Amino acid sequence: MIFKKLIHFTFLITCLTSFAYAENERKLEVDTKNLTKHTTKINGKKISYTATTGTQPVWDEEGNPTASLFYTYYQRSDVKDGSTRPLLISFNGGPGSASVWMHVAYTGPRILNVDDEGYPLQPYGVKTNPYSVLDVADIVFVNPVNTGYSRVLPDKEGKMPSKDKQKEMFFGVNADVKYLADWITTFVSRNDRWRSPKYLIGESYGTTRVSGLALELQSRQWMYVNGVILVSPTDIGIKREGPVKAANRLPYFAAAAWYHNALEKSHQNKPLLTLLPEVEAFTINQYLPALAKGAFISEQEKQSIAQQVAQYSGLSKQEVLRSNLDISNSYFWKELLRDRELTIGRLDSRYLGIDKKATGSRPDYNAELTSWLHSFTPAINYYLREELNYKTDIKYNMFGNVHPWDRSDNNTGENLRLAMAENPYLNVMIQSGYFDGATNYFDAKYTMWQLDPSGKMKDRLSFKGYQSGHMMYLRREDLKTSNDDIRHFMEKTLPNKEQAAKY
Repeated sequence: MIFKKLIHFTFLITCLTSFAYAENERKLEVDTKNLTKHTTKINGKKISYTATTGTQPVWDEEGNPTASLFYTYYQRSDVKDGSTRPLLISFNGGPGSASVWMHVAYTGPRILNVDDEGYPLQPYGVKTNPYSVLDVADIVFVNPVNTGYSRVLPDKEGKMPSKDKQKEMFFGVNADVKYLADWITTFVSRNDRWRSPKYLIGESYGTTRVSGLALELQSRQWMYVNGVILVSPTDIGIKREGPVKAANRLPYFAAAAWYHNALEKSHQNKPLLTLLPEVEAFTINQYLPALAKGAFISEQEKQSIAQQVAQYSGLSKQEVLRSNLDISNSYFWKELLRDRELTIGRLDSRYLGIDKKATGSRPDYNAELTSWLHSFTPAINYYLREELNYKTDIKYNMFGNVHPWDRSDNNTGENLRLAMAENPYLNVMIQSGYFDGATNYFDAKYTMWQLDPSGKMKDRLSFKGYQSGHMMYLRREDLKTSNDDIRHFMEKTLPNKEQAAKY
């Protein structure tokens, strides 16, 4: 009997110890660093590099850690003088998205195991990225609070901040920019990168983030950057509302319809890059003024505009008229291939979905996002743990809880303009996929046009388009082209020793 009790007691202690260990393992280590060494081939040339995974704290004004951010830092190891080597600081969006997307699909040295069009393949995992920009720049991928392994920390008494307090500290346009600028400064100091040319790259909501960071780093941290790269940009505080919002969708509609062979032969037989300028001209010169007239447009003009919109969008004239010339994105995604009983994707309209019913005004789900999560989730968990040797029981948040997000006082576009005005070295490049229905490419062009109404800095603004979607780099052809565009952007914007920052 005593023996049985002893066994039971030993079992209980073992369970409690295991539980305590598990609990301990799920707590974020506030300040860590783990380094691994690697080699790869980029554009046919062998290079060696180190990968540092770790956490670095966010501090309050009293020097107490309030959160810790997980990051991955790639540094080419065969470079003797790093003072002229660019540092690329990379963010994804959401808000609430981890840095996984561009990390293992775009600029990093390892990318997803997908086919040439970006569709998932098994076994899941990663492979060499032969086009990574690591040959010309070191890269740090940053995960904001509650994304990836990054987490809010308890206070000195061991209590977690209230939701309102967390929102105030981290979860809003301006709070996000403020704490990340401070974090970047610490990272640059720790890694001796103050002399390096610096570039910010953000995707989707990450474009709002890096637009704000450009000025915040200059004004509050006295750190000046050479370039900002906006991948599939949001409005960055430059409003696109009413007739502008409605009209700007049409060039994207035309691109998506062209991809799915849904246009009349006269337009379908044109190369995409021949068709789109034609649609853009119609949008600006005829469609936008027609929408601005609202109910007071003449019947003759309304019929004429509806006919042309139908031809460019792949929808029927009747559907365009029923929508009062203003077709919503969600309706387009459902309607374009309704006769085939298929829907098209939001973030990448090359992807197809199957709904429960062919009726309705919007798709049941985002066909592209479910496909991407097939590949990205197992790949990033495998890669960090097994190739970069970062071990933790904390869950990697592809999408973290950061809501409700405070979107008030979003002046990030104006902040980017002011940063450019104050810093003659600062250039901006926009990259967009023609088949992106969430942050469409013509909205991106409009944002570029409106960023500097004076036109005095337009020679420092550039646009690059690709025949893919929101994550244009998933398509192998565009993976090469878009990385090359970043290389050329950096080469163009790296000042020589005799080029002073002045007008």
